[in-house]
Amino acid sequence: MSNINKKIVALVTGGGSGLGLAIAVKFTKSGIDTIIVGRDAGKLQKAHSQLGEHCHPMTCDLSNLASIPAFIEKIVARFGQIDILVNNAGINMKKEFTEVTDEEFQNIITTNLCSVFAISREVVKQMLKQGNGSIINISSMAAQYGLPKVIAYSASKTAIDGMTRAMAVELSPKGIRVNAIAPGFIETDMTAKALNTDPERKQKVFGRTPMGYMGKPDDIGEAALFLASDAAKYITGVVLPVDGGNSIGF
Repeated sequence: MSNINKKIVALVTGGGSGLGLAIAVKFTKSGIDTIIVGRDAGKLQKAHSQLGEHCHPMTCDLSNLASIPAFIEKIVARFGQIDILVNNAGINMKKEFTEVTDEEFQNIITTNLCSVFAISREVVKQMLKQGNGSIINISSMAAQYGLPKVIAYSASKTAIDGMTRAMAVELSPKGIRVNAIAPGFIETDMTAKALNTDPERKQKVFGRTPMGYMGKPDDIGEAALFLASDAAKYITGVVLPVDGGNSIGF
C-alpha cells in the first residue's frame, strides 16, 4: 500500500476459513482493516482471535440476496468506506450431471454468482462516492477447462470470469478496478479430502502441473494483496491463474 498511515477497509466474504482466511491474514498483517463475512459465527470468532485487532467479523448469509443492501449499509455506517471487496464465498457439490436437481443447481448459482453480483452492486455504490476501489473475484480452474461432476460450480465460476471483464470495462473509467484470481490446486482440507480418496485424480493433478506441487493458501493471499494494492494500479479485467502452470500444463 502506498500510504501506510492511510486507513484502508477491506471486505472478504467467506473470510473465516480456507482461501478467504489466507487473504484476510495478508490484509490484516498489512494494516488493512478487514471485515470477514460468513454464516458461521463460531468460525468467524476463531479467525478473529488469529487475525487480531485489524479483523472485524460480521455474520451474514449471502444466499439471502434481499438482506445484502442493508448489510452493506451497516458496514458503511460503521467503517465509513469500503476500499477493497474480495468475493470469495462459494459452495460446491460433486454429483453426476443427470442427478443434479434444479434446486441444487440454483442453490449454487445463487451463492456463487447472484450474491457476488448483489454484494458488488451495493459496494460499488459506495466506491463510486469515494471515486476509487478494488474488487477481486475468486474464480476457479473449473472456468478454465472442463471438470466432471461439478456442473453448477463450473457454470457459476465461468460466469464470474465474464462478469469480472464486464465490470472492469464499465467501472474502471470511474476509478474502480475489477480483477479475478483463478486458484489451481491449493492445499486445503477440501482439496485433501477430494484427492486423497482418488489416487487417479491426484496423479492427474500433479502430472499436468509443471511446477510439480500444490500451492498453499498463502499464495492466493499474496496474489490478492498484490491486486488490491497500488502495485497493480494499471491492472484491471484480468483473471490471474495462481496454479503452478496447471492451466497450461499437458
